[in-house]
Amino acid sequence: MIFKLLHTLFPPKVARLPGRLIRRMYSEWIKYEFHSCGKQCFFGKFTVLYGGKRIDIADHVTMGRGLVIEVYDEYMDQHFTPSVKIGNYVNIGDHSHLSCINGITIKDNVRMGRKVFVTDNAHGASDRSLLDTRPNIRPLQSKGPVVIEENAWIGEMSCIMPGVTIGRGAIIGANSVVTKDIPPYCMAAGSPARVIKQIE
Repeated sequence: MIFKLLHTLFPPKVARLPGRLIRRMYSEWIKYEFHSCGKQCFFGKFTVLYGGKRIDIADHVTMGRGLVIEVYDEYMDQHFTPSVKIGNYVNIGDHSHLSCINGITIKDNVRMGRKVFVTDNAHGASDRSLLDTRPNIRPLQSKGPVVIEENAWIGEMSCIMPGVTIGRGAIIGANSVVTKDIPPYCMAAGSPARVIKQIE
């Protein structure tokens, strides 16, 4: 009876207000970690935020809780000039991961589900001489920047790999691994992802 009364007095919508206020305060505080950050951006608490001064964020961007964002301008004895650019009205789901040594561009109105991985790099190439070295000390290499064009929708737990461009309005199915460019206005899914429908 006590909990029923409390639920009546403080329904879930009201009970969430303190958490929303704390998140708004966190958003206002954390935005100064970035090179630039536009208006009306809303951030969950980051698990890792490294290299924020290489990140430019436009307006009305929402990032979920538990994100890992790693932007490396140096790694061991390597030096890079990375850039992450996030457009207007982008939504990145909880527990996603961005890793950059080259370039990641997420254009306007992109929506990304939870646990999406976007990377422009890997620890070493497929070179036999490196395979006897611990993976975490192999040199970082990039096959090229990642570009996600306007209005693309990236499904939950997808992986976007180095050197990939995802076309405008494309839909990437959940759990996909995107290793090659995806044309605009299509649906793609699978591992590796392939076009399964062109949307006319």
